[in-house]
Amino acid sequence: MSRIGKKPVAIPEGVKFTLEGRLIQVEGPLGKLQFEHRPEVSVSYDEKNRQVLVSRNAEDRLSRALHGTTRAIIQNMVVGVTQGYEKRLEVVGSGYLAALQGDTLELRVGFANEVRKKIPPGLQVTVPDQTHIIIKGVDKQQVGQFAAEVRAVRKPEPYKGKGIRYEGEHVRRKVSRRAGK
Repeated sequence: MSRIGKKPVAIPEGVKFTLEGRLIQVEGPLGKLQFEHRPEVSVSYDEKNRQVLVSRNAEDRLSRALHGTTRAIIQNMVVGVTQGYEKRLEVVGSGYLAALQGDTLELRVGFANEVRKKIPPGLQVTVPDQTHIIIKGVDKQQVGQFAAEVRAVRKPEPYKGKGIRYEGEHVRRKVSRRAGK
């Protein structure tokens, strides 16, 4: 049995949890999220203890996989509407910079033209200075997806380390061919 799936999800005060059929809605101080779980698992809400329990309906491989996944998604929803999620990116390189223009993130990262990324609804993107980008939101998947798309515009290269990287990410550096001569 899944160790993660067996653990109940605690619903803190100030968070409204509703379960209608397979549709789960979580509403908190930062926003509202909803998720429709798969029929292979069943979700129950204990209002007295303010806990959500996830159990699986069968013992096949798919049900076992979805058991822990469903519980983790519900936990991430609760954390998202109470604390929120944040990803920080660094733009490293001479002449590389980021700017915010309305609902568009503009990146100048060594291409002939600026790269423009439209910010999805539900995310707050701030650029405190030209070399840092902060992405905040209530949906963990959406925050991580947009951060990965921005990083993919110019991944950090291994020779000089130039590109867009997560804050604190270690880039393995290679020695150039000329260094050996």
